[in-house]
Amino acid sequence: MIKIKNIYYMLAYAYQSLKEDGYDTIASEEFENIHDLLASILVLGISSQIKRGLNRDYELQIESLSCLRGKIDVSSSIKQNTLTRRKMVCNFDVFSENTTMNQILKTTSMLLIHCSEVNVVRRKALKKLMLYFADVAPIEPYCINWHSLNFHRNNATYKLLMSICSLVLKGMLLTTESGEYKLAKYLDEQTMHRLYEKFVLGYYRREYPQFSVSASHIDWNIDDDVIDFLPQMKTDIMLTYNHRTIIIDTKYYSHSLQKNPQFDKYSIISGNLYQIFTYVKNKDRYGTGKVSGVLLYAKTDEEITPDNDYSMSGNRISVKTLDLNSDWMEIKGQLDGVAVPLLMA
Repeated sequence: MIKIKNIYYMLAYAYQSLKEDGYDTIASEEFENIHDLLASILVLGISSQIKRGLNRDYELQIESLSCLRGKIDVSSSIKQNTLTRRKMVCNFDVFSENTTMNQILKTTSMLLIHCSEVNVVRRKALKKLMLYFADVAPIEPYCINWHSLNFHRNNATYKLLMSICSLVLKGMLLTTESGEYKLAKYLDEQTMHRLYEKFVLGYYRREYPQFSVSASHIDWNIDDDVIDFLPQMKTDIMLTYNHRTIIIDTKYYSHSLQKNPQFDKYSIISGNLYQIFTYVKNKDRYGTGKVSGVLLYAKTDEEITPDNDYSMSGNRISVKTLDLNSDWMEIKGQLDGVAVPLLMA
């Protein structure tokens, strides 16, 4: 299990705005569990947003009215036979705080308020904040279309808040037999994998601005220009400096090695090794040897963890393990050791 303080640091690098707007005060606090940490971030974030003003937007309303407003929905009026009641179904926009993002904030906050794992002080703080959401309706968590959320200048401050809500609603939400919702004790593996990837990318961006850091696509090194049906190659992290490149593929699994039961031997997961090798060889299309690859596993409870360097067809391929439960300075040291010696050689 990862230390809660380390999860905060991971979030801070994954979402750079956590290092701004007063969020850095969280780093000095102690948290017993992930629920308490996320609740603390929301308390600060929602408080700050209320001071700025809750985002409002035009929301479509459909009602049967005796006084015409907006556009008449003739088809719905006929189907509902509203004319007999001297009404028409009207479609009109209302400038309201009852936006999808505010609904997500309220739904997430209410789940944390009813979660016994959250510190009583923070639960009370969230309750007070919800008084400002009186005109905001809750939303069904599994009906949220996260990809449809559009951020612009007027609601850019919601981006971090939506990321935290996504961690709660997508990574911790459970449904009980009675159909009610509750929160799991930990973020699920898929959510942690995404956070781990974002964290490593954000770490190098912030700590090494001299590097070119991105999650880039790699073109296939083909001879005849035929690319039909070839899959895209999108890296987790690509670092470039002084004509050297490192491609890092992050892996957050419950098992970092595969076992051959016939011979009782462990080996690196085949598909992962083939993938990073393919990335490196296609990126290094001229065979310079200046492109390296790293499989970066998050440490599991397994007794054997990979920590190897290989020379494959002129390129260096490394398989490393990052212990996310160690002291934070040790984690920084491990990340520095993965990239800096190779890029600055």
